[in-house]
Amino acid sequence: MEAVTAQAAPRRSAEDIRADFPILAREFEGKRLAYLDNAATAQKPESVIEAIASYYRRSNANVHRSMHQLAEEAERLYEGGRAKVAALVGAPARELVFVRNATEAINLVRYSWGRANVREGDTVVITQMEHHSNVVPWQLLCSEQGARLAYLHVDDHGRLDLAELDEVLAGGRVRLVAATHISNVLGTINPVAQIAEQAHAAGALVLLDGAQAVPQMPVDVTATGADFYAFTGHKMLGPTGIGALWARRELLEAMPPFLGGGSMIKAVEDYHSTWAAIPAKFEAGTPAIAEGVGLGAAADYLADLGMEAVRAHELEVTAYALERLSGLAGVTIFGPREATERGSLVSFAVEGIHPHDLAELCNREAVAIRAGHHCAQPLMRRLGVPATARASFSVYNTTDEVDRLIEALENAKEVFGA
Repeated sequence: MEAVTAQAAPRRSAEDIRADFPILAREFEGKRLAYLDNAATAQKPESVIEAIASYYRRSNANVHRSMHQLAEEAERLYEGGRAKVAALVGAPARELVFVRNATEAINLVRYSWGRANVREGDTVVITQMEHHSNVVPWQLLCSEQGARLAYLHVDDHGRLDLAELDEVLAGGRVRLVAATHISNVLGTINPVAQIAEQAHAAGALVLLDGAQAVPQMPVDVTATGADFYAFTGHKMLGPTGIGALWARRELLEAMPPFLGGGSMIKAVEDYHSTWAAIPAKFEAGTPAIAEGVGLGAAADYLADLGMEAVRAHELEVTAYALERLSGLAGVTIFGPREATERGSLVSFAVEGIHPHDLAELCNREAVAIRAGHHCAQPLMRRLGVPATARASFSVYNTTDEVDRLIEALENAKEVFGA
C-alpha cells in the first residue's frame, strides 16, 4: 500500500512532482538534467517562484512600518510565511527568527547567547562531522572567551559514541553541545533527542544544525530536545538569502540583540534604547520580505506533500543508490550502510579517480553531483581523504537518475582505466 500524508492525500510520484519544477525540464546537449546536488541547494517549484514574483508585482512595500494597503498586504504575506515555516517544524511563530541562512542563525547564537554565557575555562562540544558553519563560530567564541573546544569523534561506521559525550560532560564545565541533525557528508541521522537528554542532565544547552534535516524528514524542533535549532530556506525548496533560528522563548527573551538599528527597537532615547519583542528584537532593518513569502510557499509545498511521504520517497531513492554504488568495484561509501540510518545523500570515492574528475565526467552526461570537502574539512581528515563525491536526493529524483549516475561512473572508470 502506498504511503499517505497526514492529510490522507495520495502520495504523488516523483515524475509527477518533477513537473512542478521548471528547471528540471532543461537539457544539455540533448540529455535531460539529472540534478543530484540537493544537499548544496534544492530546486524551486513553480509555486515558490510565483509567490515571490506575485509579491513584487502586486504587494511590494516595506513591513512593520507603514499603514497603507500595500504595506498591510506585504506584512500579512511576510508574517504569513513565518507562520507557515514555524508550523512545518512544530514551533510557535513568535519563537522563529528569520535570518539569512543557517550560518547566520548559528552565529546569532554564538554572538548573542555565547558571549553572555560562555566564560574562561568553559567548554563547547561539537562533533567531527560538523559543517564549517557549526565549527568556525565556536572556534571564534572559544578564542574570544578563553573557553575550550572539544570534539566528539566519528567511528568507522559514521556514527557518534554517546558514551564519549558523557565523558566530556562529566568535566562539569560544558556550556553548549552543538551538533548536526543530519551530516551533509555521511548522511548520518544523529540521535539528537538522546544527545539533548545527556547534555541537559549535565547542565549544558544544545544547538542543532537542521539544514539537511528540515527539507527531507518530519522535524518537530521541540521534540528534538534542542534549545536552539538552525535551518536554511534554499535547501527546503525555498529561496536563497533566508533561513531561520528557533530557540526556546525564555532564551530569546534573555539574549541581547545581534544587530542594532531599525525595527528591533521599542524606544530609542538619546543614550540608550529598549528592545522590541521577539522575534523582532533579532531582525534589524528591512528584512528579506520576498524571500520570507517564498519560504512560506516552500513550507506549504512540503506540507502538501506530507513530510512522511517526502521521507519515504527519499529513503527509497537513497536505498537504491546505496545498492547500485555497492555493486561498483573500487567504490568506497562513507557513512552508515543502512538507508534507514541516513538522510537522502551518499558520499563516495572511486579508487584511482579524483572526485573533481568524477563530477566533471558526470556533468558531461548532464548528471549534477557535488565534489569537494563539502565544508567539512575536519571530517575529511578523519576519513583520510581530501574530498569525496556526493549524490544527494530530493522529492523529484528518481531511481532512473541513479541509474544514469551509475552509468556515468562506469564511463569514468573506463576513461581512467580504474
